[in-house]
Amino acid sequence: MLTILDRYIIKNFLGTYVFSIILIISIAVVFDFNEQLDKFLRNDAPVKAILFSYYLNFIPYYINLFSALFVFISVIFFTSKLADNSEIIAMLASGTSFRRLMKPYMISAGIIALISFLLTSFIIPPANVVRINFQNKYIKNKAVTYAERIQIQIEPGVIAYFNRYDNNDKMGFYFSLDKFEGQELVSRLTANRIQYDSLYNWTIYDYAIREFDGMREHITTGTKADTVLTIVPSDFLISSNDFEQMTTPALYKHIQRQKDRGIGNIQSFEIEYHKRFASIASAFILTVIGASLSSRKVKGGMGLNIGIGLLLSVSYILFMTLSSTFAVSGLVSPLIAAWIPNVIFIGIAILLYNRAPN
Repeated sequence: MLTILDRYIIKNFLGTYVFSIILIISIAVVFDFNEQLDKFLRNDAPVKAILFSYYLNFIPYYINLFSALFVFISVIFFTSKLADNSEIIAMLASGTSFRRLMKPYMISAGIIALISFLLTSFIIPPANVVRINFQNKYIKNKAVTYAERIQIQIEPGVIAYFNRYDNNDKMGFYFSLDKFEGQELVSRLTANRIQYDSLYNWTIYDYAIREFDGMREHITTGTKADTVLTIVPSDFLISSNDFEQMTTPALYKHIQRQKDRGIGNIQSFEIEYHKRFASIASAFILTVIGASLSSRKVKGGMGLNIGIGLLLSVSYILFMTLSSTFAVSGLVSPLIAAWIPNVIFIGIAILLYNRAPN
């Protein structure tokens, strides 16, 4: 059962969290609008699209992006205020231990972590599709529409190769498809051009099929034929923000599918997948650090606690950026990269928790 004290802390925690989000996001929207205004006018972006396609989806994306930071700042701010007003001292003097005092903090962190995970996993990705399409059309097109020297495993023993592919025309050039049984090549299809039609449906032009049977070879040629290949252009045309448009189940399936096909440049997708789970733990870790750090009344007042909190926040973001860079370069696995900041800050949380007033 929640006591009056529990409800008081939860109300302050969540209230400060929501207030800080509204404040920071309002500033971010103003700055972004000021920066993008020339592009909106130059590309004749409709007002309705700006409001509902871009900013309506811009706000939840950035709220979730900086959710951990908002949690930390909120805890530091309102707990420092409680300590400065001697409310923490009164709570502890009444017989409430610091461990018991952390219960409403953990409940609040759990609520935020659950909402954040649901947003990241199921709500924000479809919204990002609309936002990114708007950005590509009216701000800056970052979509990948061209690739060269593509080699991809369609299924075990079947390897496809494109010398180049242009997604504007849905056309690939100098295509080959090799089929193996064990280590032995049993057939090879080559085509001057191949065009994508719809899901798994392709059309090959000026093709030749060579089938091998021991020392015998059978050749079939033609000018045009429809064929089924279980690949789509998005399997090899990978943009930097593609993972932002996938729900967590879809992201997991995409990662497994690309691994099965031998595609190696999926580190950013794996990092995003593991970060979505690591962010749940980060909400609790940063809450413990913030509460432990700011629960003691100090001579410097709230300003000192907030300053230390901001320093730790910047450090946390720095560790996330560095670890992600290491994962992309292949120095560490994406799983380790996503959890390195949490592991480091768990140590800080334990240290500060043990030094908190009781």
